[in-house]
Amino acid sequence: MIMVLHSRVFVLLVSVMVLLLLGCTLSFATKDDIECLKSIKASFEDSFGYLNSSWNFNNDTEGFICRFTGIDCWHPDENRVLNIRLSDMGLKGVFPRDIIKCKSMTGLDLSSNKLYGKIPSDIAKLIPYVTSLDLSSNNFSGEIPKNLANCSFLNILNLDHNKLTGPIPPELTLLSRMKTFTVAYNLLTGPIPVFRTTYSVDSFTNNPALCGKPLDQCRLTTKGTKTGVIAGAAVGGVTFAAIGTAIVLFFYYRKVSVMRKKDDDPDGNKWTKSLNGAKGIKAS
Repeated sequence: MIMVLHSRVFVLLVSVMVLLLLGCTLSFATKDDIECLKSIKASFEDSFGYLNSSWNFNNDTEGFICRFTGIDCWHPDENRVLNIRLSDMGLKGVFPRDIIKCKSMTGLDLSSNKLYGKIPSDIAKLIPYVTSLDLSSNNFSGEIPKNLANCSFLNILNLDHNKLTGPIPPELTLLSRMKTFTVAYNLLTGPIPVFRTTYSVDSFTNNPALCGKPLDQCRLTTKGTKTGVIAGAAVGGVTFAAIGTAIVLFFYYRKVSVMRKKDDDPDGNKWTKSLNGAKGIKAS
C-alpha cells in the first residue's frame, strides 16, 4: 500500500514538472514574439502611422499581439506569430534582423514599401520556416543571396521591382517546393538557371542584361567577340607561317638534290649527249 502511494506521488510530481516546463517554453516563445514585433516597429520609419496607432505593447493579455494590424497568429488567444503582412504601409528602413525572434513565422510580406539596403546574406537563418516571402516593390539593392536556397519550405518568392544586381543564384533551383518566383524589373545579369518549375517571361522581364529561356538566347559579349577574332587571327597566322616554311624547305631540298646530281657527273650530261651524237652519225 505504501509503495503504491509512493509511486502515485512520484507520477504526480513528474506530471507537474512537465507542465511547468511546457509553461516556461510557451512563455519564452511568447516573449520572443513580442520582442520580435517591438524590434520591427522600432526599426521602421512609420510614415503613415499604421504601426504607431495599432501596435500598442502596453498590454499583457494573452493574444493581444494577434489584434495588431498585419499580424496573424497561430491561435487568436496565443501570442505566437504565424504571418507578418505589412504591405503598402509606407514603411522605410532596412530588413529587420530581429525578425529572427518570430521563430514560428511562416509568411512575410513587406512589399510596396520604401525598404532599402541589401537582403541579408544569412536570410535563411532569420526566417528559416517561411513558405511565402514577398519583398517586391521596394528599393533593395545588391545581389540575391545564395542563402535563400536554405529556406527549403519556400513556395512563393517575389523579389520584383527592386534594384537587385548580379546573376540569379543557381542554388535557387534547389527549392523544389517553389511554385511562384519573380525577379522582374531589376538590374540582373547573366543566364537564367534551369528551374524545376517552368516560369513565364513575366517572371524575368525588364532585366536588360538577363538572358536565356524564357527570354532571348544568351549572346557572346563584345569582349568575347574580340577574343574570338584575336584567337582566329592567331590561328590563321600560325597556319600561314607553317605553309610558308614548308614551301621554303621544299625549294631548299630540291636545290640540294640538283647540286648532288652535278657532283656525281662533273661534266654535266656530256656522256648522254655523245651517245645521241654517235647515233645521229650512224643513221646518216
